[in-house]
Amino acid sequence: MDITPFLLPEIEEAVLGALMIDKRAFPLVAQTLRAEMLYHEREQNLFVTIEEMYRNNEPIDILTVKEALQKKGRLDEAGGPYRVVQLASKVASSAHVEKHASLIKDYFLRREVIKGIYSTAPLAEDPTYYTEDVLNALHQLTEHIEADCLWTQQLRPMEQLMADTLAEAEHRKANSKNGVMGIPTGLTALDQLASGWQPGDLNVIAARPSVEKTAVGLHLARAAAKAGCKVVFYSIEMQGERLGDRLVVAESGISATDWKNGTAGDADMEQARQAAGRLSQLSIRVDDSSRMSMDYIRAGARTLRNKGMCDIVFIDYLQLADMTASQPERNREQEVAQATRKAKLMAKELNCPVILLSQLNRESEGRQYKKPALADLRESGSIEQDADMVTLLYRPALAGLPTDRESGYPTEGLGVIIVAKHRNGGGRNFYVRDNKSMTGLNAIYLSIRY
Repeated sequence: MDITPFLLPEIEEAVLGALMIDKRAFPLVAQTLRAEMLYHEREQNLFVTIEEMYRNNEPIDILTVKEALQKKGRLDEAGGPYRVVQLASKVASSAHVEKHASLIKDYFLRREVIKGIYSTAPLAEDPTYYTEDVLNALHQLTEHIEADCLWTQQLRPMEQLMADTLAEAEHRKANSKNGVMGIPTGLTALDQLASGWQPGDLNVIAARPSVEKTAVGLHLARAAAKAGCKVVFYSIEMQGERLGDRLVVAESGISATDWKNGTAGDADMEQARQAAGRLSQLSIRVDDSSRMSMDYIRAGARTLRNKGMCDIVFIDYLQLADMTASQPERNREQEVAQATRKAKLMAKELNCPVILLSQLNRESEGRQYKKPALADLRESGSIEQDADMVTLLYRPALAGLPTDRESGYPTEGLGVIIVAKHRNGGGRNFYVRDNKSMTGLNAIYLSIRY
């Protein structure tokens, strides 16, 4: 199907002619047009040559363009010397070149949509493809088209940037609650350091197995929901009911062991029912789909965000995301890097915080005191690069230490939250104490010292 309008060739000729008769014309279209947006290859060749001349600060007119085409062996591809002269003679000025360029771009985007739909349709017809893969292909098509649509809208003069910066500062001042301008974390010390979870930020929480990173994620999610925020929790590791167990135990305060073993008494069950009732009022949505990629998460969160049902996203956890290589030559480290990048782009695109749980590699196990470091982020240094904040969870008791070396606290039930990277502030440690009766199923982190 071809939607090329009858007048498109004339519009393209008018733009190319304007570029050759007015040296001020190219900057007017440089942020709108690319060579591939023109319909015919001969027009594309001419545009590429003019663009190269402009970038090299060469004079642009009929004669210099013909000469440049001749030197590069593109003159015949551009239609020959007569056509170059003909194009320049068709326009008297560059008065409407911006409007003409926007029309060319518009029809290019429409052709891209049609091309994308036709290429995706066979996937939908093929039963060997998962429905999620088809939807992800459509989502990627949409992102590709939107990126071109917004291409020129990202440029802001300094006057506009300063106005937007001051408006944002005024908004922070008006909405600050005890210094917390973002979504509350549920940990006072972390709120003081980061001022809450900030829109557009990717926050990585990393730990070795058995250090309760899921418990921390749930505590943070519950705190955000209790502050009135709409939370979406993507659980790749655990079934939703297991997350529900942890939430009920944390909310009710009953014994995790009794709850897990089915030995909770009547009084405890009543407390659990009341806790479940309170939790039911919170805006937390859990997705525990068995096959979950970062594209799946991004598409789902975007849909919920557009419906006003998503203020913050939690992902548990990065290394378990489906990373079936879309490009066979990519290795595992490259796939993890791509997934992390998509998480960061999702945070920016949705303008909401994304909390990404991640696993640390075994390097810290061989280190004295087993204290983790940024270098222990598993499989990819891009996690550190893309994250706005990285916190590492550490339990000194697992290293066999009776007291923590730095704080002097007894290590039983002690957790150390290490802010190893904070793009908008300094890093530091602070200490938390868990509920002893819930260790192993749900550690409740309470800040005891900053």
